[in-house]
Amino acid sequence: MPVAAFVLLLVQVGKEYEIAEQIKEAAKKAGVDAEVYVVYGEYDIVVKVRAENLSQIDMFVTHIRRLPGVTRTVTLISSA
Repeated sequence: MPVAAFVLLLVQVGKEYEIAEQIKEAAKKAGVDAEVYVVYGEYDIVVKVRAENLSQIDMFVTHIRRLPGVTRTVTLISSA
């Protein structure tokens, strides 16, 4: 069953666009569909990711959380 998630990220100041590009590349390698937005407000980056199953989402979000410069994430999971 397809799954969607929204990942809200806080990152180190000045790293927003660099990390956004890293997330786009990671999505291609992971085989998930991701839309990545640098935003203003409480969070710095919002990622909408769609995958075939929760396991793919889990692996992708875990990768994002390990990127240098990512300080905090919040993940909201939904059915696609």
